[in-house]
Amino acid sequence: MSQQPLPDGLEPVEAVERGALPTAPRTVRTGLRLNIRGRSVYLRGLRRTPTGLRRWLLILGPGLIATSAGNDAGGIATYSAAGAKYGYDLLWVMVLITVSLAVVQEMCARLGAATGRGLVDLIRERFGIGWALLTVGVVLVANGGVIISEFVGLGAAAELLGVGKYLAVPLGAGLLWYLIVYGSYRWVEKLFLAMTLVFFAYPAAAIMAHPQWGDVIHGAFIPQLHKDSDYLFLLVGLLGTTITPYMQLFQQSSLVEKGVARRHYGPERIDTYVGAVFSESAKKWGS
Repeated sequence: MSQQPLPDGLEPVEAVERGALPTAPRTVRTGLRLNIRGRSVYLRGLRRTPTGLRRWLLILGPGLIATSAGNDAGGIATYSAAGAKYGYDLLWVMVLITVSLAVVQEMCARLGAATGRGLVDLIRERFGIGWALLTVGVVLVANGGVIISEFVGLGAAAELLGVGKYLAVPLGAGLLWYLIVYGSYRWVEKLFLAMTLVFFAYPAAAIMAHPQWGDVIHGAFIPQLHKDSDYLFLLVGLLGTTITPYMQLFQQSSLVEKGVARRHYGPERIDTYVGAVFSESAKKWGS
């Protein structure tokens, strides 16, 4: 040291403080550190439980995304054909389909929260690997057709905006590939939720079309049956394009991915029913 020690053998206070000071300021981390079973766990981002409107918005997630996914190019084409040919006569089917969709999706959400496993995992455990492979094969074939119809719809919509389909389709495929390979679940979920805002255009378009509201109510609650084969064909098509396997697989797997437990299932049930009503209402307005 540059200074002589004091008579009692102690160094000057100035020298001790100067040597103990760090050369760079230390970053103080905010949070809480706990020792659980001998392991040090650092908790960050502790926040209060959201309240009010923000709490209800945060509930929305897998249920709304899964059911809104049914508003694809094939679904819109089927509903538009039904509306163009039979007008309001098939609206009563929409009410039944909405209830059926909500029940099916809620069953899958409940299975995911109760078991912590996806739908294919449960099929494999309960019925064996053969039925699980058959399920995967059916989903692959069905989703292959859905993907083709999606890209056809993307190309047709792009041409309406003056963009060539040979440019729009590869760009859409590249974006989809990037989301699947590099996107995290939390980020992709927020993106899909933002995309559901597009379907608010359907009620606005329906109101601007000035429908006969008396006929709308009559068609929604009083069944109108026809004997021709086209009516039956569209009836089956409406059911098939609404309740599809990938929606059940996605919602149940999403709940497992989010780690939703049984005690947290209440908000997920609300998400499922809100998604079903919102999705089918958008289809009804669009058709």
